[in-house]
Amino acid sequence: MHAWRVHELGEPETVLRLDEVEVPVPGPNEVSVDVAATSLNFPDVLMCRGEYQVKPPLPFTPGAEVAGTVVALGDGVDGRLLGRRVIAIPKFGHGGFTERTVAPVSTVFPIPDSLTDASAAALHVTYQTGHVALHRRANLQAGEALLVHAGAGGVGSAAIQLGLAAGARVIATAGGPEKVRVCRDLGAELVIDYRAGDFVDAVKEFTDGRGADVIYDPVGGDTYDRSTKCIAFEGRILIIGFTGGRFADARTNHVLIKNYSVVGVHWGMYNLRQPQFIHETHAELMRLHETGAIAPLISRELPMTEVPGALASLATRGTWGKLVARW
Repeated sequence: MHAWRVHELGEPETVLRLDEVEVPVPGPNEVSVDVAATSLNFPDVLMCRGEYQVKPPLPFTPGAEVAGTVVALGDGVDGRLLGRRVIAIPKFGHGGFTERTVAPVSTVFPIPDSLTDASAAALHVTYQTGHVALHRRANLQAGEALLVHAGAGGVGSAAIQLGLAAGARVIATAGGPEKVRVCRDLGAELVIDYRAGDFVDAVKEFTDGRGADVIYDPVGGDTYDRSTKCIAFEGRILIIGFTGGRFADARTNHVLIKNYSVVGVHWGMYNLRQPQFIHETHAELMRLHETGAIAPLISRELPMTEVPGALASLATRGTWGKLVARW
């Protein structure tokens, strides 16, 4: 079978190589999944560069989330999973840019027939992260003002939808007219083009000077720094990631004086420490999808052969929504 593998670290378009590899065999408490679709995520880029917080041994296959069919079971796995369509988080280093992968059974989630393979692959990481961040970590309330940075991206678009489903008033930032339109189409009340002007004054005006109650920040760097200028009393800044390339410094004196919280969101830790919670969140996301409250924003489905170039576009913010690769 074929799999994209990284043999040396660097930019994805130069270090990914399509190899012929052996079909993986599931170990105890693992399943083997025939991959129908794989979502592209920014951590895939970081893994190729060697900049992700955990580094798999070379060579490895990136691809953090897949949709497909369970075709083989390891010891200790419930036989009822065989033949089921699922979302899965592949075993680390044995990622989804391949024809078949293996995944721990604890990270496998059955999906309904109403969810397409592409939508299923695009849903798991971003919507799980958004739901955990907004509800578990920020305790978002109906009527609160939610500011979502990079709202047209996969992570941001999920947060916009989840915020609206929770009854929040959603503000979004985006870069350029096309991405601004995407956020408006998703239902954001106010969308600010950060290339055309600063978002701080716009957020304050929208909230009558109060500021945003919750800020969803997958960018970091200067975006975080400016966010501290428009966070409300008892507001919560959610640290989702650092696509801007710089880790911001949280000034604790400012946190104290303005009485707000800076809240880390490491969704992967819940998979290790509270896996049952992730399954409960999955059930809630399936309910929201069935009601039409959420639907993954997929800008492009592409052949698996185009993964390196697509990851390069993702790295330079040349995309909106989610990219999904299929064989």
